[in-house]
Amino acid sequence: MAAGDLALVLHAHLPYVRSGEAGSLEEDWYFQALQECYLPLLEMLEAAAADPRQRPKLTLGLSPTLLSLLSDRGLNARFVPWLEQRLALIADAPTELASAALDLEQRLVEIRQHFVQCGGRLLSRFRRLQQHGVLDLITCGATHGYLPLLRDSPESVRAQLLTAVREHQRLLGERPLGIWLPECAYYEGLDQQLVNCGLRYTLVDGHGLLHAMPRPRYGVYAPICSPAGVAFFGRDSESTLPVWSASQGYPGDGAYREFHRDLGWDLPEERLSQLGIRSRRPLGLKLHRVTAQGCPLEAKQSYEPALASERLSQHAADYLQGRSRQLAALGHTIDRPPLLVAPFDAELFGHWWFEGPRFLGELFRLGAQSAVNFTHLREVLAVGQTLQVCRPSPSSWGQGGYHDYWLNESNSWVVAEWQRASRAMVRRVNRGVGSSEHRDWLTQAGRELLLSQSSDWSFILRAGTTTELARERIHRHLDRFWRLMDAIENGTPLSEPWLAAVRREDGLFPELNAADWATPPQR
Repeated sequence: MAAGDLALVLHAHLPYVRSGEAGSLEEDWYFQALQECYLPLLEMLEAAAADPRQRPKLTLGLSPTLLSLLSDRGLNARFVPWLEQRLALIADAPTELASAALDLEQRLVEIRQHFVQCGGRLLSRFRRLQQHGVLDLITCGATHGYLPLLRDSPESVRAQLLTAVREHQRLLGERPLGIWLPECAYYEGLDQQLVNCGLRYTLVDGHGLLHAMPRPRYGVYAPICSPAGVAFFGRDSESTLPVWSASQGYPGDGAYREFHRDLGWDLPEERLSQLGIRSRRPLGLKLHRVTAQGCPLEAKQSYEPALASERLSQHAADYLQGRSRQLAALGHTIDRPPLLVAPFDAELFGHWWFEGPRFLGELFRLGAQSAVNFTHLREVLAVGQTLQVCRPSPSSWGQGGYHDYWLNESNSWVVAEWQRASRAMVRRVNRGVGSSEHRDWLTQAGRELLLSQSSDWSFILRAGTTTELARERIHRHLDRFWRLMDAIENGTPLSEPWLAAVRREDGLFPELNAADWATPPQR
């Protein structure tokens, strides 16, 4: 019997942070993820695929809002000037950080070169990797809406899913079969919605499978099939803990780059102002290492690239040995090849854990000589093994395992706002759209409703970080929604400059269809 397989699953997502304003905080979020995560991941995967000795395979979820950002030529035209600004600031690093500064400077130059060489067209590179069998690209909710909190209006859940499927097909050229449920959040009956939208497999946290009815015979080590016909994979905590945990896993090692110490906090404000940076914030320029658990930021030592690379090789070997032992032990207890599913936020690799993309590259390099076989979710299902039919348990991968993080005293107020707006949208669509002008306004109202439902804003409100920005975004999209609906229902005039600004700022999802909010006929 085969030793078993390891399925690494990454979920790449950002909210729609296109503000139209160069140098904004939201633009920084995107450019830092581009610099530290998405481009390094692409380069690593392309290099691994070019090596005939390696067998890299990865399931990668690309959220529709992130796809919109990656395909936005106006936004991406500002990336190289943003990099140039950072390169100028590295020259101001203290002399004791010279080695770390030189290494970062070289990396930024390489990132700039790779971005310019492909003309900023990252999506075509993702497509090629899928065509070559390296990637299994899956989708997500249109704006990462937390689906269990939208279930009061099933039409809103369907609109999140159908918009996502269309956008994925439009930009990546292939209709998705798999989906990363936003926050891995599942509720009873969602599987039927997935099937109705053409989606056939997804994944949940471990307890989503372990608490399924009946209890799965193979636990999280094999997918199950829901009564509606959707395959569900479960997260294996033993395979994920060493990679994501800063306290118990590899990222907290003293040799790795420190995330929280940044030149944006250390350089004089006058210097930042000279380069057009209007407020202090992290700039993605980090030159210190973790040093030790609990070490104060001011005591962090200079980053040593050679030491980090040495530790990286050790940790990649350790991870593969751990999975090999795990698979061997499971092989003695179950009567089919076990599957380990290890899902992560893609931004862990490169953004939160700077060395993360190279860690994955080491896994693929060392994996060529190990007993661990890499696979992706679509390939697992293509083998055609019989799946046990079970009803997955309501769950999420958030703190507490259920819905508390997105429904608590800090953010519960927005759920009632979503429900009120969703019902108004459904009522209007069910009555008919009306004139072509009203149809355009209703389509834009749909965009605003979807954007207001992003789980990112609820998460930020609970986390207590940039809460004013989150509140502003929720209110902005809901205010625009109601203004558009008022114009449709009551004939309240809309100024052309206002409409033009809304379409320019929130012009994503060109194939959005307001009819998705129509209530299906009763059977």
